[in-house]
Amino acid sequence: MPLDAILAAYQIGAAMAWEELTAGAEPADLPAFQEALGYFLDFQRLLTSAVSAAYLEVRQILDSQEHGGQHALMTALLAGDTAGHRPAPRYAVLTLAFGPHPDETGSGQRARIAARRKIRRVRTALDAVADEPALTALDASGGTALLPFSTGWEVLHDLVAGAAKAADIEVTAAAEITGPAGVPGAVAQTAEIMELVRRAGRPPGLYRLADVLLDYQLSRPSGALAALAALLAPLDRRPDLLGTLERYLAFDLDRRATGAALHVHPNTVAYRVRRISALTGLDPGRPGDLQLLNAALVARRSLR
Repeated sequence: MPLDAILAAYQIGAAMAWEELTAGAEPADLPAFQEALGYFLDFQRLLTSAVSAAYLEVRQILDSQEHGGQHALMTALLAGDTAGHRPAPRYAVLTLAFGPHPDETGSGQRARIAARRKIRRVRTALDAVADEPALTALDASGGTALLPFSTGWEVLHDLVAGAAKAADIEVTAAAEITGPAGVPGAVAQTAEIMELVRRAGRPPGLYRLADVLLDYQLSRPSGALAALAALLAPLDRRPDLLGTLERYLAFDLDRRATGAALHVHPNTVAYRVRRISALTGLDPGRPGDLQLLNAALVARRSLR
């Protein structure tokens, strides 16, 4: 039973007892009832303390047993050795990154409470879509979650949005769905996807490998990486041009959107794009050059 329900039952009983004690009381009985009320309130305080302490002790034992089993299963899945355990048939493997909550500023008690509340709300959202309680290793900045899972990707998209809303933070997630044997590889892959998303400055949300295929492929060791990155070497001393190129490509060659993001006039964007073309010999308006420019930016981030 919930603790609040147990304490409410004791309070109802106390109210009934006091009504019995005071039934038919006369004005002359007031001093005696004042003394009795002091004893009665002391008894209520002791009773509430004893009931709460006993309840929390048992709850802690039960939670410890449950958490211990979940922790052991998660450890086994991450190690790729589930002998002696009963894993789910499929897991949604998530690497998560959390933005800070406004109440987390500073290092005081308020910040610690806000961080714990944020983690608790995210866990609640994860449990709501998992077939069984989610296996998690989370802190205030993010972490790893393994969700026993039998539904599809659209649920994960809604999950990330729902967790962000519930915790009032930005949530970025990289996800893969796999069987128990594939969990270690999926954890490594989602961590790499998350790093690629972070490097590219992409917005919060859910990402799969398909969303970062070019970045992922160009982050593999290759002799072509340095040559691709070198295409943008003429812009090394012009961070304004390099930043404009990144935004211009991110906004699908939209001068107005790029100008708004950079707080400059669209004509300024057009001038900078012409300078980029003159220095690199690559024109974003030509499909072949556009592909090279995108690849060169990814190569630069990978080599960094």
